[in-house]
Amino acid sequence: MDDLSRLFADGGRGRTVPSGLPEGGLVWPDPEFVQAARPAFWMSDEDATAEEWARLRSEHPRTGLWPILLDESAQPWSTGQVVPDDTALIDHFTAEGFMAEVWREWVAQMPQGALEEVEPFGAYCPGPAAPGQLVADPGAVADWYAKELADRGMPLGLAAVNRGADALVAMGWQGALHHNEWMVPLAAVVRSWEDRFGARVVGMGFNTLELSVAAPPVDPDHALHVAAEHWTFCPDNVVQGAGDLRGYAEQLMGSHAWSFWWD
Repeated sequence: MDDLSRLFADGGRGRTVPSGLPEGGLVWPDPEFVQAARPAFWMSDEDATAEEWARLRSEHPRTGLWPILLDESAQPWSTGQVVPDDTALIDHFTAEGFMAEVWREWVAQMPQGALEEVEPFGAYCPGPAAPGQLVADPGAVADWYAKELADRGMPLGLAAVNRGADALVAMGWQGALHHNEWMVPLAAVVRSWEDRFGARVVGMGFNTLELSVAAPPVDPDHALHVAAEHWTFCPDNVVQGAGDLRGYAEQLMGSHAWSFWWD
């Protein structure tokens, strides 16, 4: 078994490495992309079970290792096509700032009078939605969604992070590259969703992100506001899905899983 303490900048002081891990190994970034002082994450050789994910999620407070189910394992994960960054950079960004900037840029590119896609807000960015009301324990909802994903057959990743949202940066995920070249602001948005909607990062793929949600919007107005956030975070979800915010908001109401896909 590889020394998982190498994942931590401080060598994992005060952390307890989880026991009973399946066979696997440390994944280093491709040196063509970045010269790394330490591995980006650990990855299992075989598909993970939902029970393994749930156990490691519950042990995160003492291990400092957040579990991720990794879709499309051949690329980029096992080939090291990842670009890790310093998770401390996430502190300099907010969901509100990211949303306002993207909204302004995308609306400016739309033909004049062609704002149907983002009605009823139009050129006005509504800002982040109000928090949802927890209807279940976030950890329990995350375990449920992990089972849904694990049934598809996915290897397990472990990232040395304080919270799941930071795994986007620590692991060097580039899934939203065609929408936003830097993943750090996106991680700030996911942090905010963790706080406001009990969201938890459960899975990642080449260009996908899977979140469990313990406090989803349950009324149309709130869901519409959340849909506006999703439009700035992952426009493909709306544009290539429901087609507009109202239709997409209907899909969000009461949903305990947010699945994102970037073209």
